[in-house]
Amino acid sequence: MESTSMADGDDSNRPWPQALQSLRVLDLSTLFSAPHIGALLGDMGADVIKIEPKGGDPLRQLGVKRDGLSLMFAMAGRNKRSITLDLSSPQGRAVFRRLLEEWGDVVIENFPEPLLRRWGLTYAELAEIQPRLVMISVTGYGREGPYKDRPGAGGVAEAFGGLSHMTGEADGPPMLASVAVGDLMAPLWGTIGALAACYYRDASAGTGQHVDVAMYEPVLSLVAGAIASYGGPGPAPSRRGNRPAGASIRNAYCSQDGKWLVISANTKQQVSRLQTLIEGEVEAGSAPWGPDGDAADAVIAAWIAARPWREAYGQLLDVRIPVAPANDVGALIDDPHVRHRHSIQPLDDERLGRMHLVGPPKMSFTPGHARWLAPPPGAHNWEIYGGLLGMSRGEMKQLEENGVI
Repeated sequence: MESTSMADGDDSNRPWPQALQSLRVLDLSTLFSAPHIGALLGDMGADVIKIEPKGGDPLRQLGVKRDGLSLMFAMAGRNKRSITLDLSSPQGRAVFRRLLEEWGDVVIENFPEPLLRRWGLTYAELAEIQPRLVMISVTGYGREGPYKDRPGAGGVAEAFGGLSHMTGEADGPPMLASVAVGDLMAPLWGTIGALAACYYRDASAGTGQHVDVAMYEPVLSLVAGAIASYGGPGPAPSRRGNRPAGASIRNAYCSQDGKWLVISANTKQQVSRLQTLIEGEVEAGSAPWGPDGDAADAVIAAWIAARPWREAYGQLLDVRIPVAPANDVGALIDDPHVRHRHSIQPLDDERLGRMHLVGPPKMSFTPGHARWLAPPPGAHNWEIYGGLLGMSRGEMKQLEENGVI
């Protein structure tokens, strides 16, 4: 394994216990979304083995690259040991089943159901080998329902799940986010499901279960308010720019020096304090702004536009208005609060240099952290096949000659 290190005062090299240090994960998944489940579990200490085809995960060839190496894969493959294995061959599948029986207790996959059936690697078949198995499957529409065989993607999940319809200006088209919302919501859902299933298995029943993640379902949680507010029949909730239905003051405002500030003031007290600050009234609420915030927007925009952003920001914070600059990534990395909490963690790698990764949830006794970036494909073949499964070099050479590893 290539040496890596955290930087900037992070205490990740201290001998902290890790919350998931006894969890053993076999990650069969490919591309961007599902592999993040293994990365997140690895952040919290799980031992994750990434199983790749001989040519490597296709994600290794996609996205922005540095020195020919995919930064997307470096992030999604972090904390994992990599082995190569051809699951399309009967011999390769036999090796995988042995690995599951002797070592693994969690499997992550995102293959089409017909392919799993052809390979004999469905949850039902694998649970016969390992009854404690928790298997997380990530697909566009889930393993059940009339759309279960349709192809999925993060952007498709955003559209189908209603987020695109709710995003954008009222008189404009539906919009996709410029970041991978759908792709990165699914692994959060999968990680929650995996942890809940493992807790139930280990604390109660002793049996595993199948966690079926449809990529559009976590997107639904982002539009849960709109869903809950719709009683039907009649027009469904729709996009309203920066201010959803029911919000009072919520918008982005440009300062005199071109920096955008976002205000989200929804309680009567917050709106009253904001009006007092901006209109300079002695008694708050003498001419209250309307509950929908429309009348206030132009006043707030003019007030912020007349000031440098730091001045406006400071004054708003002084009267406890929820406000923040619309940070770009550079500002986030340099922000003193983000640095203090290690919300974004720098990680140094021999091949890629420094990368910045989003940290896991804060835990006081078992803090997690990214330990290393994705290794080369098959970097741990001998360590796993020879050390963990006890294969001889002759056995491994035979597998190599047969194109299995």
